[in-house]
Amino acid sequence: MFKEKNLSPRQLALFTALVLSVPIGIGFFAFGGHSWREAIVSCVVICAGSYALILYIIQRFIYRKLKLIYKFIYQTKASKKQETYYKYILPQKSIDEVREDVEAWGKQKRREIELLKRNETFRKEFLQNLSHEFKTPVFAIQGYIETLLQGAMDEHEMAERFLKKAQRNVERLSHLIQDLDEISRLERGELKLHRSNFVIQDLVREVYESLSLLAEPMRITLQIKKGCEAPLNVWADQEKIRQVLINLVDNAVKYGRQNGNVTASLYNTDGQNILVEISDDGMGIPESALGRIFERFYRTPAGRGRDITGSGLGLAICKHIIEAHGHNIHVRSTEDVGTTIGFTLASREAERTRKP
Repeated sequence: MFKEKNLSPRQLALFTALVLSVPIGIGFFAFGGHSWREAIVSCVVICAGSYALILYIIQRFIYRKLKLIYKFIYQTKASKKQETYYKYILPQKSIDEVREDVEAWGKQKRREIELLKRNETFRKEFLQNLSHEFKTPVFAIQGYIETLLQGAMDEHEMAERFLKKAQRNVERLSHLIQDLDEISRLERGELKLHRSNFVIQDLVREVYESLSLLAEPMRITLQIKKGCEAPLNVWADQEKIRQVLINLVDNAVKYGRQNGNVTASLYNTDGQNILVEISDDGMGIPESALGRIFERFYRTPAGRGRDITGSGLGLAICKHIIEAHGHNIHVRSTEDVGTTIGFTLASREAERTRKP
């Protein structure tokens, strides 16, 4: 269907020239006393002249401005290829196509601005959280040392108690720095995986055993879900997955409830992937916070209200480790019901099928 708005400059110039010349030619024949041959000749001459003039005006005064707009959009000095584009291809575009290009550029810029705003907000929150994480143990150490210098060193029991507290805060700082260093290496892509075949249930049991003392004060039961005991072999870096499981189980215990349960569920989903989920029946996570729990230092408002130690980097590290394996980590949660965090790993069968 004919649409004026989709005309190229040449088509627009020709259309306008015809609109001008045809009525003039008809007028020459009907009212000027000229023959039909003379009317056709005059029509052709007027059409050709109008076409050349209109095309010149469009290219000279309109598309030269559009060329500047395109150069502004790309924000680069035009290369030979771009100059060819501006000279031969751009003049063939309709005004509507140019409008679509500019609108697309505008949408892209809006997305970039929104991303920059989110990154700026994230940067401010990150610096604020980082400052808080460092400030708490540093101020505690400073207080203990000042108390000792003011005379508490003379009291042996008090001095020993303060030094032990200062030592715990130094260890907290050390762990924080180690976690920051690790997550920096993960984000730079420097993580080297040493994959091997191992039974994921055996690794879960080892993690449970290492964290059993942490669960005892709250009488939390660490268990593997019934029906998930059959051994499942995965192809992954065992020590890195151990680190992931320790972080997830540690969080499940810290944010769990008294006399609660932490349950590991393990499934062979499709013969190629093994799904691992760690669930608790604790305080849960608000829906508004689910999209942020893998951010560095992020804690939910309810989580910040608890006296819980840690660097705040555990889930961020988990996310990077699982993504380095080529898989994803996910979360499901309901407040006062509990939280489930899961991830997938390649099965041993998947690795076998990849080998020639």
